[in-house]
Amino acid sequence: MSDIITLDDALQLRAVEESYVTPLHQLILKNKAWLQQSLNWVPFVNSEEDTHKTVQGNMMLHQRGYAKMYLIFNHDDVVGVISFNLIEPLNKTAYIGYWLDEENQGQGILSRALQGVIHFYAQRGEIRRFVIKCRVDNARSNRVALHNGFILEGCMKQAEFLNGDYHDVNMYARIIDPVSQ
Repeated sequence: MSDIITLDDALQLRAVEESYVTPLHQLILKNKAWLQQSLNWVPFVNSEEDTHKTVQGNMMLHQRGYAKMYLIFNHDDVVGVISFNLIEPLNKTAYIGYWLDEENQGQGILSRALQGVIHFYAQRGEIRRFVIKCRVDNARSNRVALHNGFILEGCMKQAEFLNGDYHDVNMYARIIDPVSQ
C-alpha cells in the first residue's frame, strides 16, 4: 500500500500493513491496562492472530475508502494509531479515532498526527467534516479535540457501552473547506 504521510523528521503516519502486525500487537499488549479504560475492543485482543485479523480487515477498508488506519511512527517505532473509523463519502465526513503509547503522551505527537491527517485529506478534497466522539469523562481525548480546533456540537447521553456501563459521549467537529485552507 505504501500510503505514508510525513509530518516531520521524526514522525510519520503509515497506512496499516501486515508487516506491522507484530510491533502493533506488542504496543497493544504494553498499553493494554490503560487502553481498556477507554476502548471497548481491547479485551478481545488475546493473541497476535487477533491483531492480524484486525489489520487485514482495516487494510481492506482502507483500500476501499470506507475507513483509514494509520500507525504513528516516531523515529521508526510504532507509538500509536490514528484512524478514520468510518468515512461517509457522500457527506465527506470522517469519524476519527486515536490512541497513543502511554510513554509518548504529552509531547504533542497526537496533535501533530491529527493535524497531519486532517490536512492531507482536506487538501485532497476527500473529507471536509472531521468528527471526534469521546466519552465525557475521557479528559485527555476531550483536550485533544479542543486543542486542535474542534467545536463541541453536543453530548449524546449513554451512547457508549464500556466496561459494563453506558457512558455519555461528547461529539466534536471541525469543518475544513479545501478553498479556505
